[in-house]
Amino acid sequence: MRVGTTSQAYGEASYWDRRYSQDEGPFDWYQKYPALAPLFHLYMHRHHRILMVGCGNSELGEDMINDGYQDVVNIDISSVVIEAMQKKYRDRPELKYIKMDVRDMSSFESGSFDTVIDKGTLDSLMCGHNAQQNARMMLEEVGRVLKSTGVYILITYGALNFRLPLLRETCLWTIKLHVMEKLGFERGSEHKLRELTDPIPLNKDGSSAIAVLGENPEVHYIYVCIKDEESSRQQH
Repeated sequence: MRVGTTSQAYGEASYWDRRYSQDEGPFDWYQKYPALAPLFHLYMHRHHRILMVGCGNSELGEDMINDGYQDVVNIDISSVVIEAMQKKYRDRPELKYIKMDVRDMSSFESGSFDTVIDKGTLDSLMCGHNAQQNARMMLEEVGRVLKSTGVYILITYGALNFRLPLLRETCLWTIKLHVMEKLGFERGSEHKLRELTDPIPLNKDGSSAIAVLGENPEVHYIYVCIKDEESSRQQH
């Protein structure tokens, strides 16, 4: 995601309404489903109830349904894109589209999803006004709507020193780290990145992962956050 003069608007519905009015074609931030599928298969089952936050006009949900997933709920702050996606997928009842702010998902009951997928939404909030507060609000809501041992899959450009402290202070998770190369980046064969499904060793401050990856690697980080049972008990 490019951070520029409009970045302050990334948390505002009006910004995204204008953007989706001008650019109606499908677009996927960072990575597409075929590349992500092996990781999804590792942490999700086809019968799981899945929430896609900040879905935009991504084809990720459609690709998941085509691969056998049965219940994918998509939310976005933009009424423009939600109305377009509702119309596009009106004959696909497994795909649901709801206008909703990820910072306030009170329409969903606590513990109502097995998995939450975030491909760029937390990053958007981190680029805008009141970034830390908005990010915490979002992550608290994500933790709330997840079932005990449910999984939050965060696909981000956010490096360990930026994302780990935020994730750990907001909810009780067991965090696993996976990485995949950014699209278009060519790595020499002598520096082959490990398989997507093979987690990177992750200690408290992330230094173990940095030792493996090096500084400023050309990767997308995928934080797989498994909600602890203790966190679920505290919400009831």
